[in-house]
Amino acid sequence: MKYTITVKPGSSQEKIVETASGELTVYLHAQPHDGSANTALIKLLSKHFKVPKTSITITHGTKSRTKTIEF
Repeated sequence: MKYTITVKPGSSQEKIVETASGELTVYLHAQPHDGSANTALIKLLSKHFKVPKTSITITHGTKSRTKTIEF
């Protein structure tokens, strides 16, 4: 599966919101320093979709707030 995700780092909550167009907006506590937001994103998505963390990859946008992931 392939998803386009908008990440909102530094949020007070951690949650996943699906938009009407099928894209996801993910709110994370982690700040975007040294890849910690990407790590937190993968951890949260693995819990949400009930898949192993190793099966989720960020294919585009590793240094951007808009990312494409596959699993």
